[in-house]
Formats: sequence, C-alpha cells, structure tokens
Amino acid sequence: MKFGRVLTAMVTPFNNDLEVDYQKAQELAEFLINNGSDGVVVTGTTGESPTLSKEEKVNLFKAVKEAIGDKGQVIAGTGSYSTQDSIELTKKAEEIGVDGVMLVVPYYNKPPQEALYQHFKTIAESTTLPVILYNVPGRTSTNMLPETVYRLSLIPNIIAVKEASGNMDQVSAIKNLVSDDFLIYSGDDSLTLPILALGGYGIISVASHVVGNEIKEMIENYVAGKVKEAQIIHNRLFPVFKAMFITTNPIPVKAAVNLIGINVGSLRLPLVNVTDEQKEIIIKALKDIGKL
Repeated sequence: MKFGRVLTAMVTPFNNDLEVDYQKAQELAEFLINNGSDGVVVTGTTGESPTLSKEEKVNLFKAVKEAIGDKGQVIAGTGSYSTQDSIELTKKAEEIGVDGVMLVVPYYNKPPQEALYQHFKTIAESTTLPVILYNVPGRTSTNMLPETVYRLSLIPNIIAVKEASGNMDQVSAIKNLVSDDFLIYSGDDSLTLPILALGGYGIISVASHVVGNEIKEMIENYVAGKVKEAQIIHNRLFPVFKAMFITTNPIPVKAAVNLIGINVGSLRLPLVNVTDEQKEIIIKALKDIGKL
C-alpha cells in the first residue's frame, strides 16, 4: 500500500473537562479527508500523545478508522521511549485495522544509533503494518542519522521516514542511500517544497488542518513539473506555516482549528492556550489567505 502525499498530524479534540471528544475527532478526521488530506496521523505529538492514556489512544484509533473507512489512510502514532509499550500499542492498532503506524525516535532516553536500529527493527518485526519512521531531533534530542535510516529501510515493512531535522543535507544524504520506493516526508510545512525538490514524496502536516487543499495543490503542481506555480502557492502559504509554529506545536494549530469553526477545545497541561498576541498573528494569517 502506498500512502498519500498529504497526511495530517491530527490534533486530539477535548471537551470542556479535557476528556477526549471522540465524536469531534471523527468530525475533524472527515473534514480533513474532504479538504486535501490523503490520510491522518492519530496520536502523534500534534495529537498531544504524551498526555493521552493507552486506552484513549486505542479508542481514538477505533473512532477515526470508523469515521474515515476507506476514504483515506489512518496512521497510528504508536511510538514512544519504551520499545515494549510501542510493540503493545502497535499490535492493538493492527487489530483495530489502521493502515499503518508512525514511530517516533525515542525521546528523553537518547539511544545511540545501533539502539535506534534495534528499537525500530523490533517493533517493525512485531507487525505486518507499514511503518513510517519519525525523526524530530528538536523534540527527542537524538538525531537519527541517514545511515541508520538506510539500514532500517531494508526491513520490508519500513516504507518511509518523516524527516523533521530541518537539515536539507540530511534529506539529500538519505535520498542518496535509500531505494527509490522508500518515501521521504517533510516534517515541517515550510520545508515541503524544498524537500520535494530533493526527492521527497510529501508532507506530514500541521498546517493542513486549515490549508490542506492548498498544500495538496502545491504538491500536485510540483509533481506535474509546474515548479513556478508550486512556488507561488508556497509563498502564499508561508505566513500560515510560520503562524502555526509561533509557539510550541500544537498550541497554535488548535487555536486555528477553533477559529475556523471546528471546536477542538483546549490543551492538557503541560501545554496552555495561545496568548492574545499570538492569537492575533494566527487570525491575521488566516484572514490574509481567506480562511476567516
């Protein structure tokens, strides 16, 4: 199975008591699939995964898969800093019938490269699902090196990497090592176009909550050889991309989704809502692109 080029790292909606709102999660997933997303990543960092219980994660996988069905892909964020916990959650996700899993580099415990290889290999071998690796050193404090990605790419069901190091040379190095059918996703909205130019495949996006159709159009233009058109769309979307990261993700994107009329609620501590000044920046970016 080949994943789509625009996957949204979906926020987790909460009600006023900060309990997971499963019905709203279903509504949001359907909205995303109808507005440019080929699939959604559920319980990634953007979904506030560190503050969700295992039971909440499993119920989210069920709810979102039920809502989307075959209209788009559901990728479960099942990675953590515990290999055994990740295996257990991955097996649960597979039972539910998700389309794939995304595994983040273990955070806080700083595994060396060989340990990263063993961690991902062990989880991948516990499932038949396709696996997307996720490298985000700014959050995990460990950078998964291109050579490690290459070794992991030889494992049959490890089919992609979400590369959020922000390092274009690293993207090029990965591309030079892996086979053509191994997919490289941008992990940063503002770097989607540059990464496409280096042989990347698509984006696992935050901004696609509000500009999914536009991101899809940009990628389709680039793939069709209409580079100038893609660049014009990128420049138009750039202020939105930046507004989504004026403070820690997913604080701004939750504010943006609430502003466009889908009530996804607040955030669980240790995250807090946007300040008034931050909200104004988000409002301006959305207004300038005609979303408000």
